[in-house]
Amino acid sequence: MLQNDASNLTDNETSKTAFKPSLGLFDATMIVAGSMIGSGIFIVSADMLKDVGSAGWLLAAWVITGLMTLTAALSYGELSAMYPKAGGQYVYLKEAYNPLIGFLYGWSFFAVIQTGTIAAVGVGFAKFAGYFFPALAWEDANTFKIAGLTIHYAQLVSILLIVFLTYINTRGIEAGKAIQSIFTTTKLVSLFGLIIAGFIAFKWDVWTANWKDAWTLKHLTKTDGIISLEPLATGVAMGAIASAMVGSIFSSDAWNNVTFIAGEIKNPKRNIGLSLFLGTLIVTVIYLLINIVYLATVPLHELAFAKDNRVALSASEAIFGGSGTIIIAVMIMISTFGCNNGLILAGARVYYTMANDKLFFKKAGTLNKNRVPQWALWIQCAMASALCLSGKYGDLLDMVSFIVVIFYVLTIAGIFILRKKYPDADRPYKAFGYPVLPVIYILMGISFCSLLIIYKPQFTWPGLIITLIGIPLYFIAVQQKKSN
Repeated sequence: MLQNDASNLTDNETSKTAFKPSLGLFDATMIVAGSMIGSGIFIVSADMLKDVGSAGWLLAAWVITGLMTLTAALSYGELSAMYPKAGGQYVYLKEAYNPLIGFLYGWSFFAVIQTGTIAAVGVGFAKFAGYFFPALAWEDANTFKIAGLTIHYAQLVSILLIVFLTYINTRGIEAGKAIQSIFTTTKLVSLFGLIIAGFIAFKWDVWTANWKDAWTLKHLTKTDGIISLEPLATGVAMGAIASAMVGSIFSSDAWNNVTFIAGEIKNPKRNIGLSLFLGTLIVTVIYLLINIVYLATVPLHELAFAKDNRVALSASEAIFGGSGTIIIAVMIMISTFGCNNGLILAGARVYYTMANDKLFFKKAGTLNKNRVPQWALWIQCAMASALCLSGKYGDLLDMVSFIVVIFYVLTIAGIFILRKKYPDADRPYKAFGYPVLPVIYILMGISFCSLLIIYKPQFTWPGLIITLIGIPLYFIAVQQKKSN
């Protein structure tokens, strides 16, 4: 491996061939939490409420998602200890199955999973900056045309943000680490502050009203200002819960980003597993408490039909009054800025590892003088920027929720495969609750995907097509690899 060979090289050669382990447990935990918390928690509960129509089932969807995320994180600890090197999930899938499965994940990751998330989070930052800069407000007047494209100023700002953070991360891991630690700590403190303020402003009449008939699944619609409640039949109830969980899973995703940068973490066999557990636990608790604050301060129908789905804004205004808008806008800008830094920092390491397997652009497999994959960072920047301009990043992210969970299921199933293939391999950390917890996650993941196939096919087939496009690309790459 590159890291093992580096000890026999000069300092100059090492700087070009090996990552620099400089991230401790705190840094790794901040990457987990910071990459998870973007703009989703401030928005998605509105659409979730439209799907399930009750306070009880809204919290249940978040609890199920939290349990799935924690279970997956605890299971990934074993894999990260076995393969403590850059690439994370790509490496685990390749080792457990074959290079094709690993490539399909890596391709989907580059085509939309990571880059689409970076684009969506970047535009989220720009939209909320519109509270302070009217030109960024999402209106037709705030656009300009270039090369036949109609571009919104918010899209331009999102691209500038992505370019800026990419540049910072080309300067070395220390720069990215500093931004991640500062902004993640700030957003965690801010979120806990919002939670405390929400409990202080707890409105018992609102809470009681929201919990009436809390366990009856209903579909909420609004036509001409009139809200309709449609009780859901038993046969479609599980489909409604799965549909709602698209939002909570999107908001809880990217927890595995820390595994992509294993080569830059001190004592990775210990710290990656611990950071996965600590980071996902912190975020899961925050998400549940934030949703309790929503339900304790704003009537259910107002949450479901909040303007532009901004449930956090409705809650903040109920808690802080007129200044709530500014408070929540600042919080979201801090959150999305830090989130994008973590996504940008971690994502490029996957392309670096694929390139060294000769399954990605060759230049992506090199490190610059600061010992970071500069070329991989910039090609990721280009793809994310293109998705910003497309305006389709939100649709794409909804579509790949299905694929993301499939790859999680495959990865956790890989624990069983690797234990059979390599029974005597060094496992400094073993999956907590094995085999029960990994099996529970696999069953929950399969159930989620199956329900989406049945009840929400629009969330499944487009993402599947994006992934399957990777099959011919893989064989093209293999053919080029043989000819070189």
